[in-house]
Amino acid sequence: MSTQAPIRRMTVPQIRAKKGGEPIISLTSYHAHTAAIVDKYADFILVGDSLGMVMHGMDSTIGVPLDLMIMHGRAVVRGTKRALIVVDMPFGTYEESPNMAFRNAAKIMKETACGAVKLEGGARMAETIHFLTERGIPVMAHIGLTPQSSHVMGGFKTQGRDEETWAAHINDAVAVADAGAFSLVVEGVVEPLADKITAAVDIPTIGIGASAKCDGQILVLEDMLGLNPWVPKFVKKYGDLGPAIERAVADYAEEVKTRTFPGEDHVYR
Repeated sequence: MSTQAPIRRMTVPQIRAKKGGEPIISLTSYHAHTAAIVDKYADFILVGDSLGMVMHGMDSTIGVPLDLMIMHGRAVVRGTKRALIVVDMPFGTYEESPNMAFRNAAKIMKETACGAVKLEGGARMAETIHFLTERGIPVMAHIGLTPQSSHVMGGFKTQGRDEETWAAHINDAVAVADAGAFSLVVEGVVEPLADKITAAVDIPTIGIGASAKCDGQILVLEDMLGLNPWVPKFVKKYGDLGPAIERAVADYAEEVKTRTFPGEDHVYR
């Protein structure tokens, strides 16, 4: 009798080892049923604080509370078997001190069973990243366009258009890599800068609106499925589910209104 080998989750060392190799595949997910679909293809799934805007109608990610991230993180972990699950640390849960960051990161990992956390910021967060990784918390870093700093940046603006700023971004990347981050999201930077960042660090870079030469790519699932009415210019839509859902809802509403809703086969007896 043959036995099927158990499915094992992708690990942090396995993600890190992909530097310079086969591209890393990733998407966001916020609930169990979409996570189960993405899980078949993704190396890691990010439970991003973008859920505040995508699912809860917020204007930015700033208002996302820790407990909301934990609730969605649990759902994604339940719905998956093989991808590494990374949960965003929301604004205000890690910036104050390394001790604060550890308490909240440990809470996320214990209550969701995720494999890693992600936090935004470059050199200024290096001490915190080192503190967390030394204490058993795997950290994915995030530089470039950092949405939690959008008020300081003056909105969601492409970074690195002025070549004089490149050194600061590269320094951010090197600082978080040296601090122990196992990978690095590079968001919204011009392509030549993203290429230089990828070459400057020995950990995988995950591009979003950056460069195809990054070691991997990530998109917000709802953006690439065409479920959001507005998406960034860099996003290619691989589906157009918004209009399809609207047509289905309209058809249902019409059948209910005209009393042509399906009969006995669709009713419990």
